[in-house]
Amino acid sequence: MKDRIKLIMEKENLTPAKFADRLQINRAVISHILNGRNNPSLDVVTKILDDMHYINPEWLLKGTGSMYKDGFDAGELPVEPDLFRQGAINQSQEAAPVEKSPETALKPSVLMPESAEYKQLEPPKTESKKISQIIIYYSDNTFETFTPPAKYGSDK
Repeated sequence: MKDRIKLIMEKENLTPAKFADRLQINRAVISHILNGRNNPSLDVVTKILDDMHYINPEWLLKGTGSMYKDGFDAGELPVEPDLFRQGAINQSQEAAPVEKSPETALKPSVLMPESAEYKQLEPPKTESKKISQIIIYYSDNTFETFTPPAKYGSDK
């Protein structure tokens, strides 16, 4: 069944991600089916048949008969432009001249002032840090403590 699902995606010109989005199912579900990790669930098959009413259920489930229901012409399918078909579609359409209307011209913003004043800003003054104590640790697990005199920044 995974090959038939691949064929549907090919005929519909859908990537696995677009196919999953169209069926409103998790993209990982389609990935697992296409990689052969999981078989399609009844929910996936039902969503395919509900969304693509022209697919022959007998063909999808068993691989017998025609892909499309009797009386359906595959040429009726809407063709989404892809990377390769886009150029052909654009070439067949005549490009209409684009006229610029006066409304599209940029107008000065009401919020922007006409002139800006430049001021030299000084950073806020912060209280200077003062050394209150220095501790030196030695390799023999002893230490010495030094407290600087008041003239070097200590408050003590």
